Amino acid sequence: MFNKKWLLASLLTTFLWSESIDIQTLNGAWHLRVMDGMEVRKARAILDFDMKKMYLSGFDACNRISGALIKNSDTNMSIPMLISTKMACRGNIHTWVSQRLHEVLKEGFFITEEIKYDVNGIILKNPKHELFFKRMEKD
Repeated sequence: MFNKKWLLASLLTTFLWSESIDIQTLNGAWHLRVMDGMEVRKARAILDFDMKKMYLSGFDACNRISGALIKNSDTNMSIPMLISTKMACRGNIHTWVSQRLHEVLKEGFFITEEIKYDVNGIILKNPKHELFFKRMEKD
């Protein structure tokens, strides 16, 4: 899944620029703000983690998504069998976000806490993509 050189470099980079995360703090809904350096808030992609059940649900900018999280290490996860509705996307940004979000979830990702753009959030990162999410406020 990951090559060994990238994994080692990523672990070192993660250690240097972010804080480790207790995966239980992921519980709840997270709004995708920045994907691969591009601001994508208007796409309205949302991930909702349930770490007790190791399950993720949400909206990929076009469709509802869900799947069981597989924990590959302390901060590395994937969702090999992602379930999704099949509605058409409204625009190019929605299609772009949806496709890349699916790639990250299926291929695997590291999760770290980070402050970016003056916002506390989490980063989902793999060799191809970096996604920054902000926790959604609870009612």
